[in-house]
Amino acid sequence: MRRWIKSVTLTAAMLACTGATPPGMDPDNPTCPASPSWSDYKTMVLTPFKRSGETVLLAEGRVDSGLPARLEKVLTDNPAISEIWVRSPGGDARAGNAAGLLIRKFSKERQMVTRIPSGWTCFSACNFVFMGGRARTIDPGGHFMVHMFTMTGDQNVIQSSVALGTASTTELISDVEREAALMATEDNDLLIRLDVSRDLLSDIMYRQKAVATEGDRSTRRCLTMEEALRYNVVNVRPD
Repeated sequence: MRRWIKSVTLTAAMLACTGATPPGMDPDNPTCPASPSWSDYKTMVLTPFKRSGETVLLAEGRVDSGLPARLEKVLTDNPAISEIWVRSPGGDARAGNAAGLLIRKFSKERQMVTRIPSGWTCFSACNFVFMGGRARTIDPGGHFMVHMFTMTGDQNVIQSSVALGTASTTELISDVEREAALMATEDNDLLIRLDVSRDLLSDIMYRQKAVATEGDRSTRRCLTMEEALRYNVVNVRPD
């Protein structure tokens, strides 16, 4: 046992000294997996299934605008659901917020747990779906991946605006500033309602680069378990 511990410690020290990325992790975003398991469904698929006498809801795929309505129907039609397992590459931010609030509403009646199972990744809008659970847990090997939201992801819109001149570019910047302020306010309000520390936004989420640049392609960050507990993203330790 001591030999194994010494070997692991030595390996970790070597990685730290060399700046090497651990196997299976993303060299651009070294806290996160290189190939996140977040499903390639174009819209989030909701699948109830029985497990050890309980009903679990699998929520997999992109967060789309129709998710809140589908989620409400599934939770209403399946009152025995006690856990929701999530994996997603993100998607519609406001739909994610609405889905999180919906889960919290149903959790008042049945104390549902939201879970990120081992190997699964919950990114971007999925974060707010996951945080809707009154009880929240991340299994070892599960990833709560965050980033800084951006309203300027469409490079064609930016280039067209610049080509039209100063007035058009100023209008675009004004629109981006307004939407960004509204989104940040909504995020803050939601974290308060979901009992999650708002420091998660200022300490981690909003400190990430919104767009990768030449020489620095880091845009994503995966929370450690210590961080997840500190910010109350997780309030139930995994079994």
